[in-house]
Amino acid sequence: MTAADSAETETGTATGTELSLAAGRVRGRLEGGVAVFRGIPYAQPPVGALRFAAPRPATGWAGVRDAREYGPPCPQAVVPNEIGRPVGDGEGDAAARVDEWLTVNVWSPALPGTDRAAGLPVMVWIHGGAYMSGTAGDAGYDGGRLARDGGVVVVTLNYRVGVEGFAWIEGAPANRGLLDQVAALEWVRDNITAFGGDPGRVTVFGESAGAGSIAALLVMERAAGLFSRAIAQSVPGTYFSPELAADLSTAIAAELGPDVRPTVAELAAFAPDRLVTAGEAVARTMPAREDRWGAVARTAVPYSPVVDGDVLPRAPWEALADGAARDVELIVGHNRDEYRLFSAMAGQLGQVTEEQARDLLRAFGPVADSAAAYRAAHPAADAERLHELVFSDWLFRMPSLHLARAHADGGGVVRCYELTWPAPAMGGALGACHALDVPLTFGNLTGRLATMLMGEEPPAEAEALSARFRAEWAAFAAGRTQWPPYDPKRPRVLVLDGAANAVTDYPEEASRLLWEAHRFAPLPLPAAG
Repeated sequence: MTAADSAETETGTATGTELSLAAGRVRGRLEGGVAVFRGIPYAQPPVGALRFAAPRPATGWAGVRDAREYGPPCPQAVVPNEIGRPVGDGEGDAAARVDEWLTVNVWSPALPGTDRAAGLPVMVWIHGGAYMSGTAGDAGYDGGRLARDGGVVVVTLNYRVGVEGFAWIEGAPANRGLLDQVAALEWVRDNITAFGGDPGRVTVFGESAGAGSIAALLVMERAAGLFSRAIAQSVPGTYFSPELAADLSTAIAAELGPDVRPTVAELAAFAPDRLVTAGEAVARTMPAREDRWGAVARTAVPYSPVVDGDVLPRAPWEALADGAARDVELIVGHNRDEYRLFSAMAGQLGQVTEEQARDLLRAFGPVADSAAAYRAAHPAADAERLHELVFSDWLFRMPSLHLARAHADGGGVVRCYELTWPAPAMGGALGACHALDVPLTFGNLTGRLATMLMGEEPPAEAEALSARFRAEWAAFAAGRTQWPPYDPKRPRVLVLDGAANAVTDYPEEASRLLWEAHRFAPLPLPAAG
């Protein structure tokens, strides 16, 4: 234990580093004037008899639990470099908690223990990662700056991903990862007052798969009343039908053995890491199996929320248009060049041919002759730009815009944005790509992701744009009026481009018109037809 830790322990709650929760007492630390508590369990470890089950409330503990280190993520295919023990002195019992995947982390500027009645707005972050990876322990999600500058309590959480959280398993509830998120929000409701937060002013926010999770939470009965505002950044349009989910799970089980079926009894016989490997194997084969799995095969992602009729009763766009969650205020938006990041990672920049563009337009386009329609709508676009546009539209841009329209049609209040500021790395070649909004949201501009997108020295413009993001998001969480609500009859959005941020007509009008009649629905299993 360090001298600083000893001082904190001796002064106890006077420094806000120890407090009592429903399950027991915890000790955190002060960082930059913010009280930080990491790795607090919100549910029991989903292992043993609880594997593949709905989450159950965490059991209590005696004494003071060390809450200075992040909890471990769910076993997964890709683990970010910056997780584990970024703070702390190596002491404590976190190393023994390898199965505690379901934990939360809290940053509070209210100095819990001294300002417990502060009643600050609460912002709960749900990380992305294609429903197959990701962890709240990533340094990019450190909530200290957002909490301090925005005057909000920030919560991040781990949830089950991959097979453990989203595969269709006979005998298990569907969408276990979403049920984990609900359990975390219930923990926030029951405990956040101790950190100076107001359980009646909770905003969920997330990006990519996190935004897709939020779209689902909006229409889930189990989540009703647990949050009053939501921010969905780059919502993916991939929700699975039970038939598609079951077939993908059958393929994953077959990787474990020719006679293995996706049931609780049979999959529980394999360690989580074996299931991760099996899922990776199926992901690698997906692009060659469009005949079996349809357009989603091109994403090489075998997991998504399943519209099962129970946990997730309907597709978010359909349910929102019928008035579900009309009492929840919403911000939804996307980045202009969403797919550019994936093109760069695949080595496709400057390599896309006319044939490849036509093929993708056929697979993803919203109309009968999408190749001709896209060329007419974007006459100056070359093959590579058309390839990128239709993938961006199908996967993120139009699902996000349609979610806004559905919420407005259902009587809800929604505001839209588009990020157009280009990432400085690679001479600006990445454009306003997918995930660029994440470091801007948290203000962590020197982490792994931020460095990849902005370089070692982020420009002053990045700092200014990040400040705008944090100010807008925190103001929304506090219930203060921002830019005008979205009106489907005249779509206007907040365009965030760094130098001149302004509310203007939606910049992607050509794509909007192409997709106007399209309806996002659960993806079917083509082979079943």
